[in-house]
Amino acid sequence: MNTNSPSDENEPNQKKSGLFRRIKSVFARKNEKKHNAEKIVESLEKVSEELETNKREMLYKVASFDKLTVGDVMVPRADILAVEIDTNLGELARIMAKHQHSRLPIYRDSLDNPLGFVHVKDVLELLAPDENGKVEAVFSELPLSKIGRELVYVPLSMRLPNLLLQMRALRCHMALVVDEYGGTDGLITIEDLVEEIVGDIDDEHDDEEAPLIVERAPNIWEADAKLDLAEFQELTSIDLNLENMEDEIDTLGGLAFALAGRVPPRGEIIKHPNGFELEILDADPRSIKRILLRSAPQAA
Repeated sequence: MNTNSPSDENEPNQKKSGLFRRIKSVFARKNEKKHNAEKIVESLEKVSEELETNKREMLYKVASFDKLTVGDVMVPRADILAVEIDTNLGELARIMAKHQHSRLPIYRDSLDNPLGFVHVKDVLELLAPDENGKVEAVFSELPLSKIGRELVYVPLSMRLPNLLLQMRALRCHMALVVDEYGGTDGLITIEDLVEEIVGDIDDEHDDEEAPLIVERAPNIWEADAKLDLAEFQELTSIDLNLENMEDEIDTLGGLAFALAGRVPPRGEIIKHPNGFELEILDADPRSIKRILLRSAPQAA
């Protein structure tokens, strides 16, 4: 026998309807001076207990999405995988298979002279025989220019919602980020935009990445060079910012560059003015990958 009163049974629905009324009201008041995103955040704070954590986080990300620019989420130039226009299709196929990318920018001489991009679908179509059972030519010798597609170019300052609308209108999944002089600053894909809302999307080809930071022992951390100094300070309560350079250095890797005055090689130990040591665990000629941070040994 059901002993619940009608008011008890309707309580969950009343909560839900109340939640959606409050969120809906945010969008209805368009003439107010506050941005809609700020109103959404205010409403979410009022109803946060009624939402599951993951749903609440996603709604917060949606609310903040229109504040982000291309420069906030792009892949930096140093991390772009691209191919020279003189690359033949045989080598291109090997690169795509190794790195599991479906699209790659094409350039001549440097990334500041981009010529377009290639799609793996076009590579596969050239592998298919014609109706007579013959392939058009020796695949490995075909020029890359045969299948190049036109790239979309966007500025660093473009807002993510505007980029998403542009990508949808042009039916493109990748854009090259350029500066005011036409130089290449980075790369952004539609997956980067989606991940800003739903979080990282791993597929079957993604390797498990090392964590951004791991505490190996008391006062000893191993960290990714891309870790923000602000995040490192938040996690460890240690301020590694250099005086008068707070606005110029964002990451641990940038800190190591600044302290060394060059790209430090693997194994080099760099001393910080506050007594900490930065040991380069992994690096290549252009960038630092991982760093070991520890407090300097105390003098006997």
